[in-house]
Amino acid sequence: MSAAQRSILALSGGVGGAKLALGLADELAPGQLHVLVNTGDDFEHMGLHISPDIDTLLYTLSGMANEELGWGQAGETWQTMEALERLGGETWFRLGDKDMATHLWRTRQLQQGKSLGEVTTGLAQQLGVQTHVHPMTEEPVRTTVHCAGENLSFQHYFVRERCEPKVSGFSFEGISAARPNRNTMRLLQDNAFSSVVICPSNPFVSVDPILQLPGLWLALRDNPAPVVLVSPIVAGLAIKGPAAKMMAELGVPVTALGVARHYCARYPGLLDYFVIDDSDATLADDIGKLGVEVAVTSTVMKNRADKARLARFTLHLGEAS
Repeated sequence: MSAAQRSILALSGGVGGAKLALGLADELAPGQLHVLVNTGDDFEHMGLHISPDIDTLLYTLSGMANEELGWGQAGETWQTMEALERLGGETWFRLGDKDMATHLWRTRQLQQGKSLGEVTTGLAQQLGVQTHVHPMTEEPVRTTVHCAGENLSFQHYFVRERCEPKVSGFSFEGISAARPNRNTMRLLQDNAFSSVVICPSNPFVSVDPILQLPGLWLALRDNPAPVVLVSPIVAGLAIKGPAAKMMAELGVPVTALGVARHYCARYPGLLDYFVIDDSDATLADDIGKLGVEVAVTSTVMKNRADKARLARFTLHLGEAS
C-alpha cells in the first residue's frame, strides 16, 4: 500500500489521545485518518447526551480546543452555569456556553433517530474536521469506577470527586451486549488500514473500554496491520489525567513497563511496537522480554510540532513492518 493510499486507524481517549491524533491528521492526507474513540465516559446530564472524549477530539482537530483548561472550547463563557448556580442547580460538571451548543445539537439529533455515529460525522462536518471520527460503539457502554465502599460512574469519580477516592477496579456496564463500530470492523475486514496506533491514553478507562468490546482486540490482533502503542506514562508520571494514580492504587508499577505488562497480559499478541520516551530507555530490555518490539523517542507533546514529530515516528514504525 503506497503512502498515498494508506489509511490509519487510531484508538483514542481524551486529551492525550487527541494530541497525537492531531499530529497524525497533520501528517496524513485529508480522510486518511480514522479515529475510534472511547464512549465509556459518555453520560446523560441535565437531559443532554454528553460525549466528552469525542468532543475533546473534535475540538482539538478543529482548532477550537481550550488548551489552557485541557477540555471544552477556547474563548468559553460561563453565563449559563452562573445562572444555574443562582437557581441552586447542579454545576459540578461545568458546561461552557459554546460547549452547551454541541450537547444540545447532539441530543436533538439523537432524539430524531440518528445514531451516535451519524451525529458524530455530522458534528465533524460542521466543524470542518476531515478526519473520520467513530464512536467505539453505537450501544451505551458506561464506565464504573470501583472505589472503597462505593461504585461511581466515571464522571462522578473524575469530575465531581476529582479522582480523590482510591480505586480498586473498573467495569464497563453494557459492554457484553455492545458491538464494535461497524464501519471500523468493515474496514478491518477489508484490510484497509496500513497500521493501527493506540494513542497515549489511560489504559484502564480510555483504551480498555474500546479493546474489550466483543471481538475487537482479536480483530486488531489478527489483522495484518501492525499495532503501535505509545505509552501514556513517562518517567513514572502520567502527562495528563489520573492514570498514574490509578496504577499505584491497583498495585501496578507506575512505569512504562507496568503499562506494557497490562496490555501484554490482557491482550496477548496484540502489540507489535511499544513506544516509550527517551527518559524510559532503560526499561526497553524488560519490555522487549514481553514479546513486543520497543521503540524509543521523545513522546512528550508540548506543541504542534512535537505532535507531528511523534506522529511521523509512529507512522514510520508501521511502514517498517
